[in-house]
Amino acid sequence: MTTKHVVQFKSSQHMEQVDDGSIDLIVTSPPYPMIEMWDKAFRKNDPRIGESIDKNNGQEAFEFMHQLLDKVWDECARVVRPGGFMCVNIGDATRKVGDNFRMYTNHSRVINHCESLGFQSLPAILWRKQTNSPNKFMGSGMLPSGAYVTLEHEYILILRKGNKRSFTGKARDARQSSAFFWEERNVWFSDIWDLKGTKQVMSNNDARTRSAAYPFELAHRLVNMYSAQGDTVLDPFLGTGTTLVACLAGARNSVGYEMDQALAPIVSDTVANGVEVANLAVNARLASHSRFVEDIEAKRGTSLRYVNTPYGFRVMTKQEVMLRLFKVQAIRKDAGGVFIASHTMAHPGNISPVVIDGLDDSRAKQQQLALGFGD
Repeated sequence: MTTKHVVQFKSSQHMEQVDDGSIDLIVTSPPYPMIEMWDKAFRKNDPRIGESIDKNNGQEAFEFMHQLLDKVWDECARVVRPGGFMCVNIGDATRKVGDNFRMYTNHSRVINHCESLGFQSLPAILWRKQTNSPNKFMGSGMLPSGAYVTLEHEYILILRKGNKRSFTGKARDARQSSAFFWEERNVWFSDIWDLKGTKQVMSNNDARTRSAAYPFELAHRLVNMYSAQGDTVLDPFLGTGTTLVACLAGARNSVGYEMDQALAPIVSDTVANGVEVANLAVNARLASHSRFVEDIEAKRGTSLRYVNTPYGFRVMTKQEVMLRLFKVQAIRKDAGGVFIASHTMAHPGNISPVVIDGLDDSRAKQQQLALGFGD
């Protein structure tokens, strides 16, 4: 199996390189309106935003910021296929503008616009970020009516374009091959995820000092939950490229848009070093399932009913019998700047070296840590 990964260093407000209805899944996290680290970028794209903040009109600035994002969601609605999904990681913002402190509900503003485009909301996921001190309090401390609760979660909005996607022929076979394990489903499809945030500092980048990237595990779950092997996944706010690595781990194609050309070498590093992260993730899934089978059969005193055909190990349900995972065997960057990855079926405990052609993989360990793998 071969997958292609295209990165466009352009604005995703105009994704003319992407055909209508050609995207199966969107996984992304945009700049969060009314979070100060993004003020400079928003001001640059619409001077009215800076004027609104300077005159202490937070609500007006909030709306102008979202109008910029709306243009991206409009394009997403065009390129995603009927029945395709869009998963948007976004947090609300608490901020004092002038003398007024309040919360700006980014998640609801995004939902409202996307539903007007024909997306249907499904139950969202709360990402409870394991970053804040448990004894932190905000506002007036111990005195009533002036304090406010800490904001320690973000949203992963789950939006579907129209009705359910249908799978026939080869697409149905790919869907069966892309099944997840029963025990994974019980964790992934919870509406609360406790995941550690990824490292944000970007000391080797002149473009900005913080990446605002979500952890690899977040993108990895979403790619496996809402797409099939061989599908194409779009990230219109690619950043450092975490979604691309998740697609490598899931044997999906990907397209990423990133406005900041200065991030190009970092994306290349992410790809080169992320192939090992991807293969570690695949191997971890197989190893975890082996432990699950061993534990549950020991408790029950009997073997599980179903046997997975490609691997020969036992599984909990009939839907898992054709499940196959793929590791990255080799990756290269072609003359057009497209990353081409070849995949082969993964086997438990087998992580062989990846052939990396023309990419610098000298910072593999650092990249594993940045994506949330390793110690």
